[in-house]
Amino acid sequence: MDVRRIEGLRIELAEFVADVFASVPRRDQRAKGDCYLRGLMLDGRRKSVQAMAGRLPDGNEQNLQQFVNQSPWDPVPVLRRIAERMVPLIGPDAWVVDDVSFPKDGRWSVATAPQWCGALGKQANCQVAVTVHAVTDRVSCPLDWRLFVPEEWAHDTERRTRTGIPDGVGHREKWRLALDEIDELGSWGLAPPVVVADAGYGQNAEFRAELTRRDLAFVVAVRGDLNVQAHDAVPVALPRSGTGRPSEPRYRLPPQRVNQLATSAGRDAFSEVTWRPGSRGPMHSRFLALRVRPAGRRARQHATTAATDHDGSWNGVLPALWLLAEWPLDRDIPTGFWLSNLPADTPVTALVRLAKIRRRIEHDYRELKHGLGLDHFEGRSWRGWHHHVTLATAAHAFLTQHRLHPKAPTPA
Repeated sequence: MDVRRIEGLRIELAEFVADVFASVPRRDQRAKGDCYLRGLMLDGRRKSVQAMAGRLPDGNEQNLQQFVNQSPWDPVPVLRRIAERMVPLIGPDAWVVDDVSFPKDGRWSVATAPQWCGALGKQANCQVAVTVHAVTDRVSCPLDWRLFVPEEWAHDTERRTRTGIPDGVGHREKWRLALDEIDELGSWGLAPPVVVADAGYGQNAEFRAELTRRDLAFVVAVRGDLNVQAHDAVPVALPRSGTGRPSEPRYRLPPQRVNQLATSAGRDAFSEVTWRPGSRGPMHSRFLALRVRPAGRRARQHATTAATDHDGSWNGVLPALWLLAEWPLDRDIPTGFWLSNLPADTPVTALVRLAKIRRRIEHDYRELKHGLGLDHFEGRSWRGWHHHVTLATAAHAFLTQHRLHPKAPTPA
């Protein structure tokens, strides 16, 4: 936005800031929040504090630096208020779990380490954050963030002290961070219609089991090497050997990989499904939905919904889930796979739409990074990173709200 458009939204922005930053105790801090948001939304190639302060009529670099890096305001109530505003406004069809990376030079920016960097498509020195977004086919908004702390930072006292990582924060797997966010959002009175995630999360049987334990529906991507039993397969009890305890029931046939199962069904088993309009016409491909039972040691260990016999022992029946497979006409083999615990009468069109809805958050990341300076933060501290991410989320929420319900133009 140029300065003229920003000025035309000052009243609307002031109302937004007054509500979202109501937990920030001091009026001058809330005024700096208003200023910082305008800096993020104002046109400009670089959204560092110095660059933003130079573009804003009321910009003061020292004040903005202090507000984002040193000021002790708590970002959590701000994120909560944003989520409370945006979820009813968007009316999400799903919550999408994903992660986003920030390439960094050096080793002193908080939680920076050599790791997979999606922004570069390779291993690189970067920060990684786990996010949860409220999503429909046409609009989405981030709701919560967790900065991933690599193992090398867990006991690095010098770097932890210099960057201000709280004592209780250590290394925690990304799928656990995602569950922490879902639980936090739940404590705010918000619940997902369906949880959607890529294979980095969906492949993990513990993640799927924890969602099931929370009574949450999911549609998650998995890799082609995931093992499953057929839906109609029945485990059998092995003969007791001697006087020892009877062995757990086992399936007679070994499990199949989902890519093998989908391929063996043949192309003719796949049907054309359109899931939404696209900029170049309807988005469509060919899909097959089957009922299966995910197998493997971890799946058995976390089969929390499995039936039990009268004596309380597990009868060996693995929980049934949907397997959704995609096989485009121009490909020689199936290319995508998803698991879902949605009801057995769920239409394949609904499964496909939810499986594909994850792509919507690429718009969020693109706007946050390229338009709102999400990855332009030059500070190194834990506090500064969380303040900046929260402010970028607020700017994104304000613009999303304005696009959905634009007010009449303010007279000059």
